[in-house]
Amino acid sequence: MRTPVIAIFDVGKTNKKLFLFNEQYKIVFERSARFTETVDEDGDPCENLESLRLSVFDSLHEVFRKPEFEVRAINFAAYGASLVYLDENGKPLTPLYNYLKPYPEELQRKFYETYSGEETFAYTTASPVLGSLNSGMQLYRIKYENPALFERIHYALHLPQYLSFLVSGRMYSDMTSIGCHTNLWDFTKNDYHEWVRHEGIISKLAPLAPADEVFPASFPGNGYGVGVGLHDSSSALIPYLVSFHEPFVLISTGTWCISLNPFNHTPLTKAELDADCLCYMQYKGAPVKASRLFAGYEHEQQVKRISEHFGQSSSKYRSIPYNKNIVAKLRAETMHPKPIGGKVSAFAQRQLSAFASYEEAYHRLIMDLVDLQRISTQLIVTGSQVKRIFVDGGFSKNTIYMNLLAEAFPEMEVFAASMAQATAVGAALAIHGAWNNRPLPNDLIELRFYAHTSEKEGAG
Repeated sequence: MRTPVIAIFDVGKTNKKLFLFNEQYKIVFERSARFTETVDEDGDPCENLESLRLSVFDSLHEVFRKPEFEVRAINFAAYGASLVYLDENGKPLTPLYNYLKPYPEELQRKFYETYSGEETFAYTTASPVLGSLNSGMQLYRIKYENPALFERIHYALHLPQYLSFLVSGRMYSDMTSIGCHTNLWDFTKNDYHEWVRHEGIISKLAPLAPADEVFPASFPGNGYGVGVGLHDSSSALIPYLVSFHEPFVLISTGTWCISLNPFNHTPLTKAELDADCLCYMQYKGAPVKASRLFAGYEHEQQVKRISEHFGQSSSKYRSIPYNKNIVAKLRAETMHPKPIGGKVSAFAQRQLSAFASYEEAYHRLIMDLVDLQRISTQLIVTGSQVKRIFVDGGFSKNTIYMNLLAEAFPEMEVFAASMAQATAVGAALAIHGAWNNRPLPNDLIELRFYAHTSEKEGAG
């Protein structure tokens, strides 16, 4: 008996993964690949698009050769802010430019001067001013720097939709990609921003398809559907939206710690935008208010500093238990440098010689990071009825972080959520009805409750 499965490609900046999930959403096969970056015409690093394309086909060939699986559907989740420019035959016209590619200042200034100024524009599009990370700005740049190339573009597809096109042969845009700090979407009108039509960008954007839309495959093999693909941050939220109906905030932790609140429908304020808040779009088209903190990156840098100072391995922190006495002692000390600009914790300014041990320094680092996390998450909690916080990713396994976060939000129930491959599972759930006749499982996410009154932990 062949096992019915869905194949999900989860394409991150570093790791590219393929998963097969059975009807209970358990992983029954996986493979991962990493590609060497290449460079664009300016010598800036970028994704190797051809390696990625070949890898999709190679992986699918491999899966279709496995007699134990019956592939019923395929979907994709990939990082955002990256566009693939296709000619009318579906061939890429340029490299896949990196969203960190520096943006010409003059052109950026011209854009915002033409379209109501940075502040108003950012408010309307829920997009902080981020240069190339606002993917619509990449199209604007091509129009003015390389008009001949702009003419040849049939459609610009975000990366998840390009991957979907490779297998379905159809070009579509998706709301989770279009709605994520792209400068393209006017959240006040729930439509493309006027500049998209004014500059002729609209003709370069493929028609919008709903996130649960499924197309027949153009790829050999038959009887399976192909999803339109999702932006990875929006995809990772889907298992939570499906599993929990009481309002919640999800803090997704990794290099960035992104707080996502799908239950906050108040418009972004100028202060929130200045504090790096933005809106994502969830798979059913509603805005998700989000705030970002570069805390995972800072944690990594400061752990190196602590480890060098105390002559310890940099993985030592993983085995340190939460110690409320150390926390009480550190709180009693009056030394309080301020965080830097609300973005970098106070720890960077602390002298390591002030700490008696690695454990003490590490507790202080997490205290400082949680101080910032409280401010960042509070920005998107205000104005909503949220009573629960779920933390997933790296910090959810850190008992010091989790205990301090529970203390920082005493009025909330705080849970460490563990779920293998939330992004990939989300992309599978988005098209559940197209491949899976069983009801949605109710055990997708494991929760561990952290009480704020003491060290006590229990299952939630």
